[in-house]
Amino acid sequence: MLKQYHSIPSPNIEDENKAKPFSLIMTDRVRRNLVFDRWRNFMFGRKELGPGMVLFKNYLTHMGQVDIVNICQKWAMGPGGFYRPSNRSGAKLRLHMMCFGRLWDPVTKYEKSYRSDGSAPPPLPYEFISLAENAIEDAQLHMKLLPSMLPDICVANFYSYGDRLGLHQDCDEHVGGLDRGLPVVSVSIGESAEFLYGHTRDENKLEKVLLESGDVLIFGGKSRRIFHGVRRIIPPLDPTGVSQVIEETGLILGRLNLTLKQS
Repeated sequence: MLKQYHSIPSPNIEDENKAKPFSLIMTDRVRRNLVFDRWRNFMFGRKELGPGMVLFKNYLTHMGQVDIVNICQKWAMGPGGFYRPSNRSGAKLRLHMMCFGRLWDPVTKYEKSYRSDGSAPPPLPYEFISLAENAIEDAQLHMKLLPSMLPDICVANFYSYGDRLGLHQDCDEHVGGLDRGLPVVSVSIGESAEFLYGHTRDENKLEKVLLESGDVLIFGGKSRRIFHGVRRIIPPLDPTGVSQVIEETGLILGRLNLTLKQS
């Protein structure tokens, strides 16, 4: 019985010698990594606050903080920029807010694509996407059960002295993502914030932590539905770094916070 062999075509030497096409177009992945290398400190602190919840201290470089402020300022003054939202009672919140990627509002949630003035949110910068993805990857090194998350919205809040944010849960996102514990990534720049968090609305039973400029907080998994809020804005323990960011960007005194999520 004859054995059957599959013939292997001989290589086309001429084709091999042809120059392969070279593209100068940077892929999204390379672009994100280059940005992230510029933004993340080589050394940063890590504090686990609960299951699926971790605080990275001094995570962002000075350059990264300046870049983030400049990106926000680029869009802040135009349509879709910072405004003071209202709650269901009509009272104004004690902060200023704008969204990137898609619209979220304390009253209409994700129902509308345009604000009452007709403006749409600016696109979500790829730099912000990179920051969220890579920060989560850093968290996953010690939290194997923390799922990945690709953000499609960034809510930017600016707090002046005297501003605060009451206790709430970030639970307007798709129930499937909430059940899977897709994490939230929170970025702090500027003045410090006294941050409350826990699994109850009783402030006497909540934990608190100081969020400083350059810190990144991640909460997902079993901590995805925690109650949290900002009790007050306070001067930083070390004002040197904050002063440099303010000097280079013209940022007014206060705290800029980015919250990146997958809706």
